[in-house]
Amino acid sequence: MGMRQLSGLDATFLYLETPEMPMHVGAMHLLELPAGHRGRYVNDLRRHIAARLPATPVLRRRLWWMPLNMANPAWVDAEPDLNEHIVEIRLPSGSARRADARTLMEEQVSLLHPVLLDRHRPLWKMHVIEGLPRSAAGRKQVGLVTQLHHAAVDGQAAVALANVLFDLTPEPRDIEIRPSRRTRTFRLDMVEMLRGALSHEAVQVARIVRDLPATLGTVAGTAKSALSVKNLLGQGSGNVTLAPATPMNATVTPARAFAAASVPLADLKALARVHGATLNDGVLMLCSSALRAYLQQHGALPRKSLVAAVPISLREAGDTRADNQASMSLVSLGTHLADPAKRLAHIRAATGAMKSTMGRMKSILPTDFPSIGVPWLIEAAASLYGKAKAAERLPQVANVVISNVPGPQVPLYLAGARVRSNHPTSIVVHGLALNITVQSFDAAMDFGLMADAAALPDVRALAQAVDAALDELRALPVPAAPAAVKPGPVSRKRPASRAAAPKKKPRAG
Repeated sequence: MGMRQLSGLDATFLYLETPEMPMHVGAMHLLELPAGHRGRYVNDLRRHIAARLPATPVLRRRLWWMPLNMANPAWVDAEPDLNEHIVEIRLPSGSARRADARTLMEEQVSLLHPVLLDRHRPLWKMHVIEGLPRSAAGRKQVGLVTQLHHAAVDGQAAVALANVLFDLTPEPRDIEIRPSRRTRTFRLDMVEMLRGALSHEAVQVARIVRDLPATLGTVAGTAKSALSVKNLLGQGSGNVTLAPATPMNATVTPARAFAAASVPLADLKALARVHGATLNDGVLMLCSSALRAYLQQHGALPRKSLVAAVPISLREAGDTRADNQASMSLVSLGTHLADPAKRLAHIRAATGAMKSTMGRMKSILPTDFPSIGVPWLIEAAASLYGKAKAAERLPQVANVVISNVPGPQVPLYLAGARVRSNHPTSIVVHGLALNITVQSFDAAMDFGLMADAAALPDVRALAQAVDAALDELRALPVPAAPAAVKPGPVSRKRPASRAAAPKKKPRAG
């Protein structure tokens, strides 16, 4: 078996990680147990994951570091201890009377997210939360907070993993697992590491040299279009511009504040359709309206539009590999526009401009690159950036990260429990202290708002503003459909260009 060294993009999430910037992603699930359920759900989940482990290689590997951290680490096989990776948290007695299930879960995510994953083990963990109030049907509910390091997966790779772990019925399905023929590797010796790292470097350098002419041509054409006079004068989409200063553009601390929101998926789809927008435009519109209202309430709304950093997938259809294949684009949110109709039109123009630019760039954006010496460079730069509070000193290109990940639009079950919600939990970094990740699930669009606790301690108010933003979108007048033109009688007259000119009237004397 060849050495499976992490790609440059995957490894970057390791090098950027500090106590202030945990680099794991996951979700906050609310689970409803079947009627008459007995025993501890954490044991049900451990048995379920144990049965699915052969089909989930991302859960069965750990990092193996290069000598002196000189290049990207590699993945080696590992046997996860499910008693360590799937743990139970019991809320204090009376918690169910103090708050609703979502609020209690949000509090747990805020506490758990700052804790870094153990790099000596496979980079994932699941927390089962006991002590939640019962559901409206009177059934027992438990919470589940999942954590998976971003070095292992991006949003779509996490969805592919979920497709293996979750079921469409309460009764778990049988998964056909073919025995693997490859030799399992639990450790790498020095010679293999050095040979593999140098071979990987040579391949990357050769690829860059080979693709350089096409890459330069694509970049030049895209830059010429994006940096046109119209855009530079601020008359274009507003994507190519520096972002205004906001409370979100701050150096982050180790503390987190998390909040969730949900809107009906069918409603958002219908509203987007009648306004000639995409579902993603609808998501950006809700975020834009909520941010505008929140910042206005706090007296911090800039006169210039906020800019969102929007991840775009570089993944080919059907690719379910557990790695990162994504890049980042910029979209102006139109928060400077008070008129919701004009704001939606601004967002549609901004996303259209982004798609036009990124469509040409997707083919040449790298997810892997030479890495010798890169670990030292990135780790030093990340540390210096935080300690120098550069986020407050340097201009920013974006104010917030907004990610929309397509998810399953059907009911799901996990170890026999019905999944009632699926709110993503993502990362914040220096200069971008708010991350809004959205995923379609069952009949809802579930929003997960992760914020630095010092920058946005009341992030729950922002989540509540998403509901008000949906009402604002509902209130927009529906554009009139173009009137159908009835075909008239065919004219037999000569074209006007051939007709005799009318005689001039005599001028009045």
